[in-house]
Amino acid sequence: MLKRLFLPIIFICLVVVGLVGYIWFHRNLLAVSSSDQTQEFLITKGTGAIKTATNLEKAGLIRNALVFRIYMKISGAEGRIQAGQYDLSPSMSTAEIIKQLLLGPNEVWVTIPEGMRKEEIGEKFILSFGLKDQKAIDFRSEFRSLTKDKEGYLFPDTYLFEKTTTATKVVNYLTNTFTTKTKGLDTDYETIIVASLLERETFTDEEKPTVVAIIYKRLDAGWPLQIDAAVQYAVTNSKLNNSNTVILDEYWKELTKADIDISSPYNTYKRTGLPPTPIANPGLASLKAAINKQMETDYYFYLHDSKGQIHYAKTLEEHNANVRKYLNK
Repeated sequence: MLKRLFLPIIFICLVVVGLVGYIWFHRNLLAVSSSDQTQEFLITKGTGAIKTATNLEKAGLIRNALVFRIYMKISGAEGRIQAGQYDLSPSMSTAEIIKQLLLGPNEVWVTIPEGMRKEEIGEKFILSFGLKDQKAIDFRSEFRSLTKDKEGYLFPDTYLFEKTTTATKVVNYLTNTFTTKTKGLDTDYETIIVASLLERETFTDEEKPTVVAIIYKRLDAGWPLQIDAAVQYAVTNSKLNNSNTVILDEYWKELTKADIDISSPYNTYKRTGLPPTPIANPGLASLKAAINKQMETDYYFYLHDSKGQIHYAKTLEEHNANVRKYLNK
C-alpha cells in the first residue's frame, strides 16, 4: 500500500520541481527592466563565456549569469562571440542580447604584431573591420598614401577601434602611440632602421643585444649586412609595384637565389650600409636594443636553425660550418 502511494508522490514532486525549474529558467530569460537606454559593454580579448556572463549580470544587463550560459549553449552561440564593444540595453531579453552579440561588436580589437610592414598593417585593419569591395579599396588607397613615409612609426600593439574608423584616424593613432611609447628614447632615423632589421632578424629579446652589436660591427667594418629580411622587403616592393595587393603570407616569403640578385637599395648583399628606410615596424624591445650602439661582441655572423635556435660565428669559416651543420646547405 505504502509503495503504491510513494511512487505517485515522487512523480508529483518531480513534476513540481520540473515546473518550478522551468518557470525559474524562463523568468530569468526576461529583460531586467523596461529601460531602453543603451550602455556600452566591453568584452576584452581572451574573455571566456563564464566571465562574459558574470560581467553582464554585474552590469545589470541580464538577470542570471548561469541561465545566460545555459541559453548560450543550447542556442549554439557558445564560442561565437567576438571581443569588442557592444551597445546593449537592460530592456533586451537574454535571447535578444545574445542575438546582438552574435552580430559582432561596434568596436573590435586589432592586434598588430611587431615586425609587420605598413602594407601588412593596412591589410590587417581591412580584415579586422570586415571591409569588402570598394570600401576595402578606398581604405587601402588612403592608408598607403598616408603611410608612404611612416614605415617604422606605426607602433605595434593591441588597439580597440570602431569598425567605421577611417584610415586617417588609424594612422594618426598608431603614430601618436609611437611618439608616446618612445618618449625619452633617442630614436633617430638610423636607430629606427636598425630596430626594424633587428625585429625581423631575431626571435627572442635575449638575442637582440648580440645581433644589434653584429649589425653595428659590420657597418663599422664596411661589410655588407647580408640581412635576408631587407631583401625580402625589396622583393615584396617589386611585387607591390606590379600588383595592388600581396597575399599576407607572402610578404616575408623565403628567398630564392634569384632574389639575392635583385637590384634594389634594400639588397644588403650587394650594397653596404643601412637600407634607405626602415623595413618594418619594430616594438619597444627592438628600439631599446638598437639605441645601444656601444654593445660589444666577438661575432660577425649569425643564423637560426630550423628550430629557431640562433648560432653565432666569429669568422666566415665558422659561419659556413654552421650553415652546413644547422641548415644542411
